[in-house]
Amino acid sequence: MNKKLLVVVLFFIVLSSITYGLKIGGKVLPDQIKAGENTLILNGAGIRKKVIFKVYAGALYLLEKNNNALTIIEADEPMSVKMHFIFKSVSPEKLIEAWNSGFSKRDTSNLLEEIVTFNSFFTKDAKKDDIYDIIYVPEQGTSVYMNNELKGTIQGLEFKKAVFSIWLGEETDLPKLKEAMLGE
Repeated sequence: MNKKLLVVVLFFIVLSSITYGLKIGGKVLPDQIKAGENTLILNGAGIRKKVIFKVYAGALYLLEKNNNALTIIEADEPMSVKMHFIFKSVSPEKLIEAWNSGFSKRDTSNLLEEIVTFNSFFTKDAKKDDIYDIIYVPEQGTSVYMNNELKGTIQGLEFKKAVFSIWLGEETDLPKLKEAMLGE
């Protein structure tokens, strides 16, 4: 093999080994994201399915890898859930129904106002290729971004715990996605 061909082959081997994200359900989820001043790393990712339909590729981002759901839920540190939608369209009513089902799995009686505010952010259909980010930063709160546009922020660690319990709670409606997000 001549030197030029060897260099070209080595270049493509190195290039193909560089990973910029994890491909789930045809969507590429980045290896890292920013949360405030912090860089979060991909902890795990999977598919949110409803019956037989793939709804979104979901990913959990943390400061460092962790597979203990309770520790993650309770932590007062930056974290994020990214949802990259696969299904052609999900109505805000269906999203809110899913959030409320997740919230109902724990005592949220002291968070009713925050839940109403959170649900009010979801006013349009989530379309295929839309990206929703739910990002928690201590002392700032839980922010909802839709296609990089901030919809609002809700303060408080207790609300953050309730939101992240939707995916990671003991009685989550999404046990397979939970396992995937925990890297299991």
